[in-house]
Amino acid sequence: MLILLPPSEGKADAGTGRRLDPARLSLPELTGAREEVLSALVTLSAGDEEAAREALGLSEGQRGELRRNARLRAAATAPAGRLYTGVLYEALDLASLPPAAQRAARRSVLISSGLWGAVRLTDRIPPYRCPIGARLPGVGALSAYWRRALAPAMDAVAGAGPVLDLRSGAYAATWAPRGEVAARTVTVRVLHEREVDGAPVRSVVSHFNKATKGRLVRDLLTAGVRPRSADGLVAALRDLKYTVLEQPGPAGRPRQVDVVVTEL
Repeated sequence: MLILLPPSEGKADAGTGRRLDPARLSLPELTGAREEVLSALVTLSAGDEEAAREALGLSEGQRGELRRNARLRAAATAPAGRLYTGVLYEALDLASLPPAAQRAARRSVLISSGLWGAVRLTDRIPPYRCPIGARLPGVGALSAYWRRALAPAMDAVAGAGPVLDLRSGAYAATWAPRGEVAARTVTVRVLHEREVDGAPVRSVVSHFNKATKGRLVRDLLTAGVRPRSADGLVAALRDLKYTVLEQPGPAGRPRQVDVVVTEL
């Protein structure tokens, strides 16, 4: 099973290990593309501050992010699994997983990234700021750039098993499963159900969405679930006591399910 996660804006303040070496990251076929995006980001961040903040969507108070970006090639690194610290990753809590679940996570989890395309939990990267919605000089819109660069690598890494796609919309656009890969891909939307005037009302709430996705991955890994198909993956979620509602979709597209929660 391949589990696709979004990155998080929240990151550790600093790395603790060796300097960045893009050639040592997983999915080595992406090295050239990563180098191109990295060079563009470093050059942008070291140049005109106003232009860089606008391109990266940064506020006046976030100018420190530019200084950090400008030093990325010399920065200390940390495993991606420790670098990302947002709500999803807090709920997943990789460090506290049992050893077998940690090994499964290292095998199966892939994190989307505006800077790196995609990384595994063990890939050592420095803290950075490079949202997927950014436009970089010489590279253009990152979403379109990675859509061209990622397809061969992602098609290969998808293997022959099910794919659990938990990426947010902007990152999901960088690689859309096609053909038989799409047929074994399950995408998840989290809905919060509450009672309004005596009737249940369901809505998308960002915090519930992120935390539930982190908890869902944690539960799958801890249970040692190894489904062989999309049907098996959906059944596993139900076995773990998640309320799963399937949504009809067009043929040749990933399977869409809603996970309904009432509380965290």
